[in-house]
Amino acid sequence: MARLVRERSDIIPILGEVFRAHGYEGASLQVIGAATGLGRGSLYNFFPGGKEEMAAAVLADIDRWFRDEIFRPLEVAAASAAPYLVRTAIHEMAAAAAGYFQGGRRICLVGAFALDGVRDRFAAAVAGYFRAWIEALGAALVTFGLSPTVARARAVAAVADIQGALVLARALDDPGVFDMRLKAVVTALTAGWNGVG
Repeated sequence: MARLVRERSDIIPILGEVFRAHGYEGASLQVIGAATGLGRGSLYNFFPGGKEEMAAAVLADIDRWFRDEIFRPLEVAAASAAPYLVRTAIHEMAAAAAGYFQGGRRICLVGAFALDGVRDRFAAAVAGYFRAWIEALGAALVTFGLSPTVARARAVAAVADIQGALVLARALDDPGVFDMRLKAVVTALTAGWNGVG
């Protein structure tokens, strides 16, 4: 069944799933056309820069979602200087990540691009995604009384653990691994909070 595509924004989620399934190199215009129901001319009408512009648009859409659903709530909680709000934001971060990554069944496309041969082509977007997550989480953890250095180290460990859990869940075909590690991340991040504040 052909999908109804009326504007560029309709195509971006479809493109994201094509890149997840086939990688950047494997996502030929033929594969993209079959998934979107659009011919080359229509694809180039929406994305004059071709596949590279398509991938950049997908990465920008992922970045927007993570900024709205994960990074900004952590930043707001950090700005409040209220540890209980940060604790809540960390739990919400985990819930949002679990939903986005479909409980470990959906790969992180940004992470996949970081490991792929196209990493240099999208280096700014890839690094920006991970830096923003680490910075937002690190700033939130300072609210627990951690030094910025320790808070950043814990944020790096948490993001690395989440990304590693996605890879391991896929490799073992066991989404429970992702759920288990995500819970462990939340516990590790919130364990030092004494409930005051």
